This record gives sequence, C-alpha cells and structure tokens, in this order.
Amino acid sequence: MPGRVFALACHPDDIEFMMAGTLFLLRNSGCELHYMNLANGCLGSAELDKNETARVRRIEAMRAAEYLGATFHESLAEDLGVFYTPELIAKLTAVVRRIEPDIVLLPSPEDYMEDHMNTSRLGVTAAFSRGIPSYVTDPPQAATFQDVFLYHALPYGLTDGLRRTIVPDFFIDISSVIEEKLSMLACHQSQREWLDRTQGLSSYLETARQMSHSVGAMSGRFALAEGWRQHAHLGFSTTDRDPLGEILADHHAAAAGAR
Repeated sequence: MPGRVFALACHPDDIEFMMAGTLFLLRNSGCELHYMNLANGCLGSAELDKNETARVRRIEAMRAAEYLGATFHESLAEDLGVFYTPELIAKLTAVVRRIEPDIVLLPSPEDYMEDHMNTSRLGVTAAFSRGIPSYVTDPPQAATFQDVFLYHALPYGLTDGLRRTIVPDFFIDISSVIEEKLSMLACHQSQREWLDRTQGLSSYLETARQMSHSVGAMSGRFALAEGWRQHAHLGFSTTDRDPLGEILADHHAAAAGAR
C-alpha cells in the first residue's frame, strides 16, 4: 500500500507548518517522499537582499527535506510571483510527471495569502495534466497515467481570508511526531525574526505547536493533529478511494458529518 507522496507548498516552511506531521507518519509507513516549495522565499527577510534571502532559504529547505528523508525539488518562482499562468503550469506539470506520485499534498484552496491559494490551484492542474499526452511540459516530459489522489492541508491560521474556520474532512493524529515536526520547522532559522516582525509571532515553533493543539481540539479526539480535505477523484483516479486514510488508519479520525 505505501506509495510515492509529493508534498507541494508555496514558501519554505509552509510544508513544515501544515503538513510535516502527516509526512513523518507517511515516511514511517514506508512511503517515498518528495518535497517542493513553489516559491523560493526571496522576500522573507527584512535584513538580507532578495538574492541572498533566496540562497539562505534554499539551504534551509534542503536541510528540512533531508531531515524528513524526502527528495528535494527546486522552486520555480519568486515570492509574489506565483500566478496561474500557462508557463508555470507547464513547468510544474513536468515535475509531477517526473515524480509520478500516487498522493499529492497541497495547500488549502482558501488561505490568507494569494501565493498559497495559487499554489493549490497550480498543483491541481499539474496533477490533472499529467495524463494528457498532447500537453507539452517545460521541459518536455512524457505523460503518466497512474491514479493520483489529492489532499488539501488546512490554511495557515486555520481560517480563510474572511476569517471563516476551514473544517477538514478528517484529522491525522501527530502526537507521536510533534517533536520531529518542530525540529523540521526549526531548520528554517532565518524565519524566526521575520515572522515575529511581520506577523507578531513570538515563537514560530510555539505557534506551530499551538495550531496543532487547535486542530487536535477541533477533532474532539486527538491532542495534536493536522487536518485534511480530499479533492474529488474525477479526472485524477479511476476509483474514489482514500489512500492517505488507508495508510494512516491508526492515526485517522473523520470529522463529524464527513462522508
């Protein structure tokens, strides 16, 4: 059952905040992991210039991927340069075809930031386009035809841009891997002062722990959790399954009212 998982988020540290606990559990279950930040994080500093910031954040992201045991994939855009364009779709589809994932983990379609939401939309289209032989990617990569299952993480802050709480389909208990999740996030050392200055986070590690507690409380079952919503299978797989829930059955709980 364990397969190949592609975790795609926007900026370096987004995967760590919203997906890393689930990824550690998938790794422990024998899955092959792939890690990619669509944007290079170049605007995430008040002290360094754009090029130096991108260089530092790339090193930190590579360190985080190595700590997770995932294959690192290079970014394709700059911060605030993530738009739903044919050029970026062609580049990202080439990555999806090269990885040939069974599961794709994506940001929430609703979030406080356009870069995050555009990454979600781009990831969906790239996964859909993987199996269209006449669609030419950049660089050219042959189409793949495996079933792929898409899941959306919760948004950072757990609400959309209008402050409405996003309720997941199901929860994954990350209590056993919370320290690994925080250690992976700590690889992004350059973000401590930046997040404190721009978003009022006194400690980004404590913020990640608090969000995990909040999602756990939302589940009504787990102390610490990450929440997920599954994308419709039409156009992506021949059957309507939940492989993420199957692989992590011992850590899984459906939300109240979920199908």
